[in-house]
Amino acid sequence: MLRINLLPIRQLKKRAVARNQIVSFIILLIFLLVGLGAVGLLQAAKLKSIATSTAKLKQETQKYAPILAEMKQLEKTKQDLENKITIIKTLKSESSITVHILDQVAKKVDSRRMWLESLKQQGASLDLSGVALDNRTIAQFMDALQESPYVSDIDLSSATLKKVSGRNLKSFKLTCSIVNPRETTQETASPDKQK
Repeated sequence: MLRINLLPIRQLKKRAVARNQIVSFIILLIFLLVGLGAVGLLQAAKLKSIATSTAKLKQETQKYAPILAEMKQLEKTKQDLENKITIIKTLKSESSITVHILDQVAKKVDSRRMWLESLKQQGASLDLSGVALDNRTIAQFMDALQESPYVSDIDLSSATLKKVSGRNLKSFKLTCSIVNPRETTQETASPDKQK
């Protein structure tokens, strides 16, 4: 008996091609899924490595935290000491100026013709009050003070008649500005250095 294949050859070929395409697609899909799985595993390993290194860095940071706190405390202490040194230098400079001013005023007072009743220094201002025999003595005292490198801008605030032991004398008040000769010479010297 003879068998005759009644199926057309073209349909068989199309089915074979379709089957081959489906198999190729499934194999390609499997490779794609395996590749994505491998990439996912690599990313998970990297993430775990990063998490581990982050934890180590946090531990190191915590280990160095006391040292950083000590450094901050030392910086603060250093700043406090620098501020104190600046204050001490300022006080030292101002106290030496006060001593020089007292010396200059004491040298300029003619003890036979006048005396001082008060001397008051506030910052860069100096107030003097006293009693003199006459206006000429007050003017001479003002001229003598003007020669001092520590005193400038002398202004006679008031001059009034005052009775002392039955004699008419002149009571006076002077206002002066205090100058630090070192600062003045530094200011005049610094523009020359800049040129």
